[in-house]
Amino acid sequence: QVQLVESGGGLVQAGGSLRLSCAASGSIDGINAMGWYRQAPAKQRELVAAITGGGGTMYSDSVKGRFTISRDNAKNTMYLQMNRLKPDDTAVYYCIAGTYYSTWTWNYWGQGTQVTVSS
Repeated sequence: QVQLVESGGGLVQAGGSLRLSCAASGSIDGINAMGWYRQAPAKQRELVAAITGGGGTMYSDSVKGRFTISRDNAKNTMYLQMNRLKPDDTAVYYCIAGTYYSTWTWNYWGQGTQVTVSS
């Protein structure tokens, strides 16, 4: 099992920045990918960004150019730097972990952290 603990959510004005963190623990040898999903009320769940152990990344079109995903393998921690935030970014952000072998497979989820962007 892998445990994921998010931190860094909160309330910010439009145009501001936040950085989310996700610390992984447990049987982490079985994962080689981490990422972030978000869920907003009345909207579909969205894969925002993901990163492989080798540093390969992907971003949804809605955040490309504004968000940056990174990871510190020594600390088993992943980050999501969110800049130029918009009210549409308001959602619960979930840290996810799994594997990437040509396709992403997500096996573990964190408890979620709320991000609220005011206009």
